Amino acid sequence: MDGATIQEYLEEIETKIAAKQHQIDEQREVIVKLESAGRTADHAKYLLAGLELLQAAYRDSRSGMLPRWLKFQTEYPWRELRQYI
Repeated sequence: MDGATIQEYLEEIETKIAAKQHQIDEQREVIVKLESAGRTADHAKYLLAGLELLQAAYRDSRSGMLPRWLKFQTEYPWRELRQYI
């Protein structure tokens, strides 16, 4: 996997993390509204737990890719400059 591919993958993961965080925030609001209205929020909490697990998986994926990208940048710093030569 070359540096550009790794960087592109990291950018995709960052986009997914941001979108998932938005969903998590919205789900938390739903839970507050349900509980404020005296309704059960069990299913909403279950969904929130799933969203948080998915978010953790995205973060783990990012954490695994960052060392690869940094290693690539250290070993082949000139490769990113090739497009300008």
